[in-house]
Amino acid sequence: MTISINPLAQATGLSGIREISNRIPDFPGAVNLTVGQPDFAVPDGVKAAAERAIRSDQTGYSHNAGLPELRKAAADFYGHKYRFRYDPATETVVTAGASGGMDAVLRTLLEPGDEVILPVPIFAGYEPLIKLTGATPVYLDTRPTGFIPDARRLEALITPRTKVVIFNNPSNPTGVTIPEREMDRLADMLAKHDVFILSDDIYSENTFDAPHVSFGRYPALRDRLFLIHGLSKSHAMTGWRIGILFGPAPYMKYIVRIHAYNTICAPTPSQYAAIEAYTGSADAPKVMNRHYTERRDFILGELAKMKLPVVKPDGAFYVFPEITEFPVSSKTFALRMLEEAGVAAVHGTAFTRYGEGYIRISYAKSMQDLTTAMNRMSRFITQLRGETRQIPPAPKQL
Repeated sequence: MTISINPLAQATGLSGIREISNRIPDFPGAVNLTVGQPDFAVPDGVKAAAERAIRSDQTGYSHNAGLPELRKAAADFYGHKYRFRYDPATETVVTAGASGGMDAVLRTLLEPGDEVILPVPIFAGYEPLIKLTGATPVYLDTRPTGFIPDARRLEALITPRTKVVIFNNPSNPTGVTIPEREMDRLADMLAKHDVFILSDDIYSENTFDAPHVSFGRYPALRDRLFLIHGLSKSHAMTGWRIGILFGPAPYMKYIVRIHAYNTICAPTPSQYAAIEAYTGSADAPKVMNRHYTERRDFILGELAKMKLPVVKPDGAFYVFPEITEFPVSSKTFALRMLEEAGVAAVHGTAFTRYGEGYIRISYAKSMQDLTTAMNRMSRFITQLRGETRQIPPAPKQL
């Protein structure tokens, strides 16, 4: 066949997260610690709002930017909580999940030859979207700074081709949040450069040790800042596909067009449910976070017993332990742990090559499942250490 397809599409591989999770059905009884999906039920009030919308036939298209009532509810919620204010009519767009917002922003802003700075390791979804526009990812290695983006190191990567800097705060895969003092330094530095800032704050409601700090609080960034929020993590609404995008009006009028040609609008019954999430069920994340904190502390304690180094996460629901002591790749480690121990975790290279030497564990699971998983993982680590000790040292080079 001589008909070809876009080589950028050909070069786009399957997400490393799905690469592992898709193997899980082959291993009955395996504990799945791969996918970032809350294991809590959607709040009853949210479900009831969706049912009312369906029964009253509120199931057609909405405005491309989303229901005006939802845009106002979301803008009011985040404005009150995080000290910024966006106009619901001109600076707020409801997207088909946070991923839909990311896609619309990047396809609106990026041109071939542009550069986008990514603090890595980082969520697997950004890099392919950048490359599909013909732009180039540039990597800020955050491993030397405890997975926190450093303002001076980031500034050194900015060139005349830099168009966008992306942040994911709290971070997927590390669970680390950017402290307020470093947010101040980043904001001061970015204010001096003519670049867009795209901050994916989908885990903003899932922070444990300190309140979330948003880039939206810095007026000097306002005219080129885009903030991504949503309900997938905060209200366990992953399948409802509700994302919220805030940004400056001169650009949002173009972004809503790109969003409209992609999805027309977010699912309308989900939008009516989202109004309830932001009003009557706004405190739902607090209940989840109490459980997440307990689970995180349990996992950290178990990893300490296994003597696996890890940076303490204070947001999202992931830990990112280091496995560099073992003479295998992170992908081999993850596959063997699934096949031999019945525990599924994501290899670090799913989050760019800078994740090599780590695995991501999601603790969005019951304590019973986590206990089972940690017991199995401990035995696997003991087995792997035994194998490692039996490997003869490499011959010295003369």
